[in-house]
Amino acid sequence: MIPEIFAAAVAGGGISGSLTLAVAGAGAAIGIGLIGAKAVEAVGRNPGSFGNVLTLAIIGMALAEAIAIYALVVAFAQGR
Repeated sequence: MIPEIFAAAVAGGGISGSLTLAVAGAGAAIGIGLIGAKAVEAVGRNPGSFGNVLTLAIIGMALAEAIAIYALVVAFAQGR
């Protein structure tokens, strides 16, 4: 099903910015979810490392969210 969607997008004049933003947003959401899940798992295994794990998780989530922001900029650039 996915190859047909991409083929239709390319045949229709190129992949639009909204599709680019959707794929990047989904990837960022999955990444943030995995970071959060692993942070909770790490604190569950070693509660004493809460501060260190929280700091690294926040940094990781910010970097994953940056991907979605870059995709938003690309989507706006493709819309012109």
